[in-house]
Amino acid sequence: MERGRSSKNQGATKSTTNKSKTTTGKKDHQSLLRKFFVEELQDIYWAEKHLVKELPKLQKAATTDELADAFGDHQAATEEHVSRLEDVFKMMGETPKAKKCEAMEGLVKEAQSIIEDTEEETATRDVALIMAEQKVEHYEIATYGSLVQLAKTIGMNEVADVLAETLQEEKEADELLTSIAESSVNEQGATEEGSEGEGEDE
Repeated sequence: MERGRSSKNQGATKSTTNKSKTTTGKKDHQSLLRKFFVEELQDIYWAEKHLVKELPKLQKAATTDELADAFGDHQAATEEHVSRLEDVFKMMGETPKAKKCEAMEGLVKEAQSIIEDTEEETATRDVALIMAEQKVEHYEIATYGSLVQLAKTIGMNEVADVLAETLQEEKEADELLTSIAESSVNEQGATEEGSEGEGEDE
C-alpha cells in the first residue's frame, strides 16, 4: 500500500512540475511579444517624426491649393500622432524612443525624387505626389492595424483604443487623397503634354 501511495504522489509532483513549465513558457511568450510590440512602436514613432519634417516639402511642391491644404492638415494630424505615441509609451511604462524606420525613409526618398522628376505647377506633379503620399498612408495603415491587434493580444485595451484613433485618421487621409485625385487632378494630368523629347532614352 505504501509503495502505491508513493507512486501516486510522484505522479502528482510530476504533473505540478509540468504545469509550472507550461505557465513559465506562456509568460516568456508574452514577454517576447510585448518586447516586439514596443520595438514596433519605436519604429512607427521614428516614422511619424520623420514625416512631420517632410510633409511641408510636399505641401510646398503641390500645384493645387486643395492638395497643399491636405498636406498641411495631415502635418498637423501627424504631430498629434507623435504625441499619442508618446502617451502610449508612458501608458506602458516605457520611455519614448525612436528606432530608425527603413521603410519610411525609403518612401520619403521616393517622394523627394518625384518632386525632382516632375515639372513645377503641373497636375502631373500633384498626381505623383498623391501616389507617393498614399504609399506612406498605406504603410501606416498596415502598421497601426497590426499594432491595434497586438495591443489587444497582450491585454492592453486602452493602448489599442489610442492607436485605433490614429488608424482611423490615417484611413481618412488616404480617402481624402483619393477624392482629390479622382475629382480633378488625374483628369487634368491626362491632358498635359510634356516637352519635346521628354521621357525618351538618352
